[in-house]
Amino acid sequence: MTLRLTKDTQLCMSLAARPSSIGTRFHNFLYEELGLDYVYKAFTTTDLSAAIAGVRALGVRGCAISMPFKEAVIPLADALDPSAARLQSVNTLVNEGGRLVAYNTDYLAVRALLAQHGVPPGLRVAVRGSGGMARAVLAALVDAGLRQGTVVARNAVAGRALAAAHGYAWQGDAQGDIAADVLVNATPLGMAGGAQAQALAFTPAQVAGATWVFDVVALPAETPLIAEARRQGRPVLTGAEVIALQAAEQFALYTGVRPTADQVARASAFSRGG
Repeated sequence: MTLRLTKDTQLCMSLAARPSSIGTRFHNFLYEELGLDYVYKAFTTTDLSAAIAGVRALGVRGCAISMPFKEAVIPLADALDPSAARLQSVNTLVNEGGRLVAYNTDYLAVRALLAQHGVPPGLRVAVRGSGGMARAVLAALVDAGLRQGTVVARNAVAGRALAAAHGYAWQGDAQGDIAADVLVNATPLGMAGGAQAQALAFTPAQVAGATWVFDVVALPAETPLIAEARRQGRPVLTGAEVIALQAAEQFALYTGVRPTADQVARASAFSRGG
């Protein structure tokens, strides 16, 4: 894979507390495949305002936004797409001639993933987490017809607010009784490199009582929760699938080119070293 940079090469980037190479490899693979004069690079920052000012001033075409910047970036954008405005959470900035428009492609990816896996409406859901990703996931679940459930979050203020906004109940104790057909982890529990990389977001007994298990953590693809669900024979939805779908949406926003499903699959495999 050879990138040929020119003075006209357009830069896209990401901002995250713990950058990975997944997005970088995904986007650059497709730029090469499609012959586009773009390049993608991952960054972190200790000064979000300055970083976003740089995106604007340097003409960076697109910027992916990851934890913990998804809410903090909102006042730094010039306009919010309805996906971001509804959720008050941003994972994508598109630079339209110095005007930064904010989107949430996580929501779009989760809706697509639920449809692809045939998760039926009317099931009871338990979503662990109350941050930006939990907002996107919960909105997508409700819009897909999964309107009964519980938000499980230690942060009572954020958890209650998120639950109330979507007609869900709230509970603070993840070890308590959880009656749900669909278990969703929208926290960093199980994320590679984190302090709780080996943690299970739900107990084996809770997994046993569920029909579907969904972990939004993308690295590793086989999180402890996904591994436990597979061990128990439960169908799973993975963060690796989410990140590929949302990255494809970002790619289309940045370039105006929508990759095919086959191209997305191959870029996703390449992004993970496959």
